[in-house]
Amino acid sequence: MKHKIVLITLCFVSTITQAQWQERGRTFDLVHLERHQFKLNLLSPGFTYELGLFKNQSVSSNVGLGLATYEEGYVFGLALNNRYRYYHNFNRREDLEKNTSGNSGNYIAAAQAIFFSQLRIATNVEAPADFNLGFYGMVYGIQRTYENGFNFNVELGTGYYKGDGVLDGYGPLFNFTFGWVATKRKKRDAYLD
Repeated sequence: MKHKIVLITLCFVSTITQAQWQERGRTFDLVHLERHQFKLNLLSPGFTYELGLFKNQSVSSNVGLGLATYEEGYVFGLALNNRYRYYHNFNRREDLEKNTSGNSGNYIAAAQAIFFSQLRIATNVEAPADFNLGFYGMVYGIQRTYENGFNFNVELGTGYYKGDGVLDGYGPLFNFTFGWVATKRKKRDAYLD
């Protein structure tokens, strides 16, 4: 009787361990996301780097021209944009036989943008000459990368603009980039977008 209990226990533990190992493998495996993606932005000179973290989550940083508009006015200049992205439709796109290579998907992201005074081109905000402005909010984005490497990314969101030397306020965020992905992408059979 002891041997049967030990054998059943070992089989049970082995099955649970195998199931947990497979689940862990799927969770951290980047099925659709690129581990590293570097993009040169063509419309607004700059670059974007995106790092795949988990199955459908990534972080990205972008340096390029940006426009901040909020209650106090606008700021236009070189900006640093950071995102924590959650892609929500990779499986659906794959089921429809659409491209997911190059992180082609729709996402929700926590967003941060910093507009530095030294890199500002124009503003109508009444403040000292050396003010900085930061954006903290949420955006919804669409990113597509095509077989030839060209990529576009559109984001729309809202958030809080926090000023350093200028008044704070709320406002929208719109971001559009068009560029070329300089890193190797995962191969997919269909590029149907």
